[in-house]
Amino acid sequence: MPQKKNLSKKPSSDAGLDPLAVCACNNLRRASRAVTQFYDDMLQTTGLRSTQLVILLAVMQNDNVGIAQLSRTLGMNASTLNRNLRPLTRQKLLSITDGQSSQRKLIQLTDAGRKAITQATPIWQAAQNQLVGHVGADRYAGLLADLGSIVDATRA
Repeated sequence: MPQKKNLSKKPSSDAGLDPLAVCACNNLRRASRAVTQFYDDMLQTTGLRSTQLVILLAVMQNDNVGIAQLSRTLGMNASTLNRNLRPLTRQKLLSITDGQSSQRKLIQLTDAGRKAITQATPIWQAAQNQLVGHVGADRYAGLLADLGSIVDATRA
């Protein structure tokens, strides 16, 4: 049985409220789906989904990265990452090679992957500007800090 994490030092004041309305998991997933769909719609002409662009950008920042390290960087488990890498390798945007040990695979961005990032970046930037403009720069910066705190709290 998974160990329960104490995410709060004080008792919840949510008693009696609609569980879906106050559920952090539900609300974060709803927000995540909405933001993902927004970016996917904007990126449609590039042939990339927002999740794919994020993987390409993470590999660009950490070229020759192992799957375990990349999965930690992206906050996803290795099997999910492997599943998400398949279409990117089929499209030849990434290559996966054996590392020093036969069990370690290294991920590299290909020239086609760099070109895909170059083409997608202005569209991503437009989506980013639109979202931040709608929310407001200060609220957006606070949101990023709050999301980081939530990630840290769930991993404590």
